[in-house]
Amino acid sequence: MTGTELLVICGPTASGKSALALEAAERLHGEIVSVDSMQLYRGLEIGTAQPSAEDRARVPHHLVGFLPLDRRMDVYSYCEAAARAINEIASRGRLPVLAGGTGMYLRSLLYGMDDLPGDRQLRAELDAQYDSAEGEGALHARMAELDPAALERWKQCRRRLIRALEVRLLTGESILTLQGRVRPELRYRVRAFRLDLPVDLLKARIAVRAKKMLDSGWLPEAEKALAGGILDSPTAHQAIGYRQIGEFLAGRMTRPELEERIITSTWQYARRQRTWFNHQHPEAICLQNPEIGAIL
Repeated sequence: MTGTELLVICGPTASGKSALALEAAERLHGEIVSVDSMQLYRGLEIGTAQPSAEDRARVPHHLVGFLPLDRRMDVYSYCEAAARAINEIASRGRLPVLAGGTGMYLRSLLYGMDDLPGDRQLRAELDAQYDSAEGEGALHARMAELDPAALERWKQCRRRLIRALEVRLLTGESILTLQGRVRPELRYRVRAFRLDLPVDLLKARIAVRAKKMLDSGWLPEAEKALAGGILDSPTAHQAIGYRQIGEFLAGRMTRPELEERIITSTWQYARRQRTWFNHQHPEAICLQNPEIGAIL
């Protein structure tokens, strides 16, 4: 564990993380490091709820809107970039405030990535074979045969599943078995809070936010991103809403149908996030009401 102290605010989308982190950073002389895999990309400001220019003027933000859409980002690259940002912030005598909902990024940053065997050449071969929408079905089929438990755990995350396959091929054992032999320890001194709003309230917030985003320029932003190839990008294609907006712009659904589909997709994602944070972050104090007094 390093001597660096972090404040962490995590939880599902639309739960109020950004506003809480902003106020906390202001009061505690901090700077915010985003833990959101989609906020990394330029051109997705509205659709990924990136901090506004006013928010950035109030508090410095890191790892927001700096990658082109065609750039791949994985957990390893993210952790390297986030660690650099944390060190820079701490070197200025300020508090790094981590805020976001990409659970795997946060878990890997706080606890470290696994120390299990790896092989760069094998990983490159597996990436070439499976790290695409076309290769995902074959990846699932292979993992169903070699490591069904890992498939069940990470079937929504192709990159993590490829890593599990790499470990299986190198060791002959499941990555879950090997991880179970090691007790993870925090790499930083952490004060962490997990926002866990009541389900009905979270659903209502998701609906309000989706409508506000659509009314605030998301459609032209998405049209530009679609023209820029977001759906063919290696990582940014996962951003919620852009594929649905593409179908709307092509005349395949109405505006109310678009709004409803985005709300549904966002809630499904939020539900997965809630499950992740409930089980993967024992260091985090649960907050059902995102008020600043609870963390100061």
